Amino acid sequence: MRRPLEDITVLALEQAVAAPLATRQLADLGARVIKIERPGVGDFARHYDQTVHGESSYFVWLNRGKESVELDIKEPADRRLLDAMIDRADVIVQNLVPGAVERLGLDADTLRANRPELIHCSVSGYGPDGPYHTKKAYDLLVQCETGLLETTGTPEAPAKAGFSIADVATGMYAYSGILAALYDRARTGTGAALHVAMIDALGEWMSQPAYFSMYSHEPPRRTGARHPSISPYGPYRTADATVFLGVQNEREWSALCREVLRRPDLITDPRFATNTDRVANDTALAELLEQAFADLDADQVIVLLDEAGIANARMRTPEEFTHHPQLAARDRWRPVPTPGGTMRALLPPVEVAGWAPAMGPVPALGAHTAAIRAEFEHQSKEASA
Repeated sequence: MRRPLEDITVLALEQAVAAPLATRQLADLGARVIKIERPGVGDFARHYDQTVHGESSYFVWLNRGKESVELDIKEPADRRLLDAMIDRADVIVQNLVPGAVERLGLDADTLRANRPELIHCSVSGYGPDGPYHTKKAYDLLVQCETGLLETTGTPEAPAKAGFSIADVATGMYAYSGILAALYDRARTGTGAALHVAMIDALGEWMSQPAYFSMYSHEPPRRTGARHPSISPYGPYRTADATVFLGVQNEREWSALCREVLRRPDLITDPRFATNTDRVANDTALAELLEQAFADLDADQVIVLLDEAGIANARMRTPEEFTHHPQLAARDRWRPVPTPGGTMRALLPPVEVAGWAPAMGPVPALGAHTAAIRAEFEHQSKEASA
């Protein structure tokens, strides 16, 4: 089993979520990822919680397979060591505070002046210029700025997404951008300077509600777990639980009426004749569905929906997801060592025949400092001579 990035070295000046997610995926593909951490403190995501054998759930998710090196890059000897690593890196990824890499001479223009083959990826909140370019950006705040909070929650109160969606979007675009730059370099020999802003990444994911609001001149509707523009779509109570279902087209609507609700008359009911009509009368439609499900338990409703070809789901907790029968049947979990013990980690989403994700250990702070110093020290001494 091979890994496509086995000959690639990535230097990561990173913290928190977005940049570490990008580089962890590169590590899963076989890249050597050297993570630079502050002495004695490290990436502050190490301290968000201590739930996974004493380690942060964020950190073990985002940093498996990396080498951790403690460096004070403002100290001359450590800076020479960093420069020696840069000289042998294929990719540099950074998400330091705005302006930091320029002050340190670690920006793309400076580093690529002597090494045009270098791929340099910067991750920021709001981009390299504009009135917000120096503004700090955390996930919730970018959800606010992109309008996401106006699309989630209930009519009474907005709600943020339940995970770091702005960071994840940004990390995914950084990852795909780096892969594209590596492909282009293989053809041209020239690297690239990439910049991925959280506002742009989450803005892309917010395009549909943004376009809808811009051209309809209507504010978004916060509909809880229901869909604002498709009906029926969302949670419906049964005798013992709640089942989620979604109808995407008129064929499915007809099947739902005939085979599940046993109400073919609803197909031509003017309140529900089109999706637009159903959205307008969603409350009445929900009452009809829940009346039909009132004497059935969730398992019975799911059987009926499956037989009719209607998409459906159970609501699981995150912990229940880790025991999902579909993941177990497909052998989607692997043991990964952490400083405090072995954890179960989910395999990367993309399956490729003949490739095996690295799924390397989660490093303790500074676990590779001595080895890295030994490897690069001679080169850094030559540079200072």
